[in-house]
Amino acid sequence: RGLLENTLVLWGGEFGRTSMGEPEIHGGEPGRDHHANCYSIWLAGGGIQGGQVVGRTDELGLNVVEDKVHVHDLQATILHCLGLDHTNLTYRHMGRDFRLTDVEGNVATKLLRTAYLAAG
Repeated sequence: RGLLENTLVLWGGEFGRTSMGEPEIHGGEPGRDHHANCYSIWLAGGGIQGGQVVGRTDELGLNVVEDKVHVHDLQATILHCLGLDHTNLTYRHMGRDFRLTDVEGNVATKLLRTAYLAAG
């Protein structure tokens, strides 16, 4: 009771999977391949607004057609829920800026409960 107020749960798979067999990739044997353009992840607790779906793919599950959340945005959002500003984690190495979200990423505010929009 109340555990999800302070706990962020994230579940995700490795990649999306193609919806068709691709024998030319698998040496003549039909098989499904990895598809890195779309994947599903669910988040619960820790500032995430429950009961919603953000993002949608085409009918084959091959491409994002609505509300894309880039992996850098997802990482920025997770760090925000943990109370960290991902832009403050930037360090310079060999003349280039680095951070967990590369030098991109924006908090995906559609995922957050209203109380967590300004927190972080």
